[in-house]
Amino acid sequence: MVKSKNVDYSEKLSKLIVKGMQEKKASDIIILDLRKIKNAIASFFVLCSGNSDTQVDAISESIDSVVSYKLNENAWRCEGKKNKEWILIDYVTVVAHVFKKESRSNYGLEKLWGDAEITRIEQ
Repeated sequence: MVKSKNVDYSEKLSKLIVKGMQEKKASDIIILDLRKIKNAIASFFVLCSGNSDTQVDAISESIDSVVSYKLNENAWRCEGKKNKEWILIDYVTVVAHVFKKESRSNYGLEKLWGDAEITRIEQ
């Protein structure tokens, strides 16, 4: 179980990730709250879609910039920057997933974590 201090931090981090996504016009933004799921690898997943390689890259850069500026936090790990189909930015308790629109449906993370509480962010 995540301690309350970390939960507050994780919630704040997830909201900043959403802000970074919104700054580059990401679509279909959702937050998956994984805190009540046994053996979940993070407290939150934040997912979004981009229309092109350029937008996917810009969204991931925006997330990094917003989180770095507001929390002085750097990602623990980042994957997928070369192919730009699915960029994963891991902040340990919160993981951002930036998908190219076509790739998102192929992976179906929302279905894999179907027990998670889902918050859809309005555009």
